[in-house]
Amino acid sequence: MFKYLPHTEEDIQAMLQTIGVASVNDLFTDIPASLLNPPLDLPPTHSEIELNAHFKRLSDEVKCLTPVIGAGAYDHYTPSIIRPLIERQEFLTSYTPYQPEISQGTLHYIFEFQSMITRLTGMDVANASMYDGSTATAEAMFMACAITKRDKVLVSDTLHPGVLNIIHTYAHYKGIDVVVLKTSGGALRLQDLPADLSDVAALLVQTPNIYGIIEDYDGFADTLHAAKALFVVNQDPATLSHLKTPGEYGADIAVGEAQTLGVPLSFGGPYIGYMATLHPHVRKLPGRICGMTVDKDGKPAFTLTLRAREQDIRRDKATSNICSNQSLLALFVTIYLSTMGKEGLHEASQMSLNGAHYLYEHLVKLPYLSDPFHQPFFKEFTLKSTLPVATLEHALEEKGFLAPFDLKRLGLEEGLISFAVTEKRTQEELDLLIDVLGGLS
Repeated sequence: MFKYLPHTEEDIQAMLQTIGVASVNDLFTDIPASLLNPPLDLPPTHSEIELNAHFKRLSDEVKCLTPVIGAGAYDHYTPSIIRPLIERQEFLTSYTPYQPEISQGTLHYIFEFQSMITRLTGMDVANASMYDGSTATAEAMFMACAITKRDKVLVSDTLHPGVLNIIHTYAHYKGIDVVVLKTSGGALRLQDLPADLSDVAALLVQTPNIYGIIEDYDGFADTLHAAKALFVVNQDPATLSHLKTPGEYGADIAVGEAQTLGVPLSFGGPYIGYMATLHPHVRKLPGRICGMTVDKDGKPAFTLTLRAREQDIRRDKATSNICSNQSLLALFVTIYLSTMGKEGLHEASQMSLNGAHYLYEHLVKLPYLSDPFHQPFFKEFTLKSTLPVATLEHALEEKGFLAPFDLKRLGLEEGLISFAVTEKRTQEELDLLIDVLGGLS
């Protein structure tokens, strides 16, 4: 049992004598015997070679499908350079950067991450990242309530239902009133806002939304600011090289899921949220913020700034109880953006856009599929099917595709299905998908 421990037998005996017990087993005498080493139904032991072969056989039985769905998780390309870099020991085991003198490397890439997010979103300042896009949106709600000292928020019903659920959960325990605005046509319009906004802390919206629609927010910020309310935009950062940024829409807080910046699907996580705001609100921004200064020798140096270590653990006095982040994922995104560069990010997004519109133009010609919205979209779109969704899913699975996504699973209207195309999908794959669904006509 001590095979992987560094202590010698003499070390162990010395420690046991010091604490006054005869053996290591005596340390567990308070545990009922029936719970100690219960029989386990396990196969005979295997050597490492045999075990690897066993798992190889299991993996060969798994049918790998090509995803042509999104709904919040997207199969974007991950440059091969990223994994060898983030798996370096100094990154995987990095020290929490409260002590800048021993964590300059960690603080440096956090600073670069923040800088890149502000450039993408058109905002003034970003934090060191959040757990994911859903919780970042809920944290933006907290932040807006703290700034305005109001406890009512408006939320568009075109947000991802999963994000809406997180918002409702967070709001419940803070006594925040969440009003979901009902939309028509798949996108929120200015006239959908209530006439009286005097008690509203913020409006939370998403673009592209759950249907893949690119929403137009011109005029929203002016209307909200006139009532001293804030404007919060949840936006896919991979679209920001093409679409208007939250900053251009006049947003006060920008949030979103940065998994689209090269982070693999990974069976559902971990993912990474981003959060950015304007200078007047920086003191209410949750999480860490890294700043750059100079040391006593005049060399660039990095440190956590604008908050004490204890700021986010003051219970009810804190804007948020978030005092950490998934820093390794922030490094992942930083390397991705550095590797892709401005032109690479734009090109990848353009390939996604082109592929999605190519697929859409062919699918809407099928007699059982129609577009219920006729709204602009980027890489994801929603159609209405008169055939059972299970029929489409089964036919495509037989040909190796994971598609379409049944939006009824998220509590939305029956018969609505969505497709998402990233830069990884080839012309041949899209043509095969079109042929399969065409055969169901």
